[in-house]
Amino acid sequence: MTERINIYKASPEAYAPMIALEKYVESTGLDKKLYHLIKMRASQLNGCHYCINMHSRDALKLGETAQRLFLLDAWRETDLFTEKERAVLALTEAMTLIAGSHVSDDVYNEAARHLTEKELIAVIMGVVAINGWNRMAITAHTPLD
Repeated sequence: MTERINIYKASPEAYAPMIALEKYVESTGLDKKLYHLIKMRASQLNGCHYCINMHSRDALKLGETAQRLFLLDAWRETDLFTEKERAVLALTEAMTLIAGSHVSDDVYNEAARHLTEKELIAVIMGVVAINGWNRMAITAHTPLD
């Protein structure tokens, strides 16, 4: 795969809104390991090799286990994830695949049951952010680093 455009080199200011969104999510205090699960799962669904590679390495550095990362795409089939993580992963999937079925009340309400209002907003904005990053990296054919 040949890189199409390096968005950052061509227009670094184009990254500014994305960076601001990431800083917002970080400022909320959302658990970093949970945020990396969000980033990994959305990136798996979108097929973003660049983001899967980056966020798996980052998650491991934070103490996430390789086993949980290996089984993330089968999270419903294991007992390795907490109820809160499962609710967040379901919301991540529903938001990432929103064109197919939207976000159901059941998925939203289960996430809201496990998260504070501040956490819920952070999760929603985090899913928005990683989906944006995925779309840029996939479209630009961003190479692995």
